Amino acid sequence: MRFRVRKTAHVFERLGLAMAGAACGLFVGAYVGSAIPVLTTQGFLLLMMLLGVVGFYLGIDTPQLPFDEAHSEIDAAELLSSAGTLCATLTALASVAVIVLRLEPHDALTWLVLLGWIAGVAMQIIAGAKARMRA
Repeated sequence: MRFRVRKTAHVFERLGLAMAGAACGLFVGAYVGSAIPVLTTQGFLLLMMLLGVVGFYLGIDTPQLPFDEAHSEIDAAELLSSAGTLCATLTALASVAVIVLRLEPHDALTWLVLLGWIAGVAMQIIAGAKARMRA
């Protein structure tokens, strides 16, 4: 019984992380899509949300190296996961700030946010896949 409760709690946690990723992707998609007319589509919003779901589901809760191996080498998955999470959430925060404060930033910021989001979730996805392959 205890194992099932822990497993269920873990699934709930991962689903919550996936929903947070979807929300972040929605904010990034809304900001970037409103600033770059070609990207003002529902498909683009869904793509940004899907990237967030996959990235946050796979990349935030990565299995760690065994304790004895953790001292001998750098855990690339953990490093990629943390850098990707920081990058993705920072771009989502910037997007929310632009939307809520009704700012009109330079086009360079829009492209930086888009590239930062893609890089962040890509790092999370790679980290999650790498960690699960070794586990």
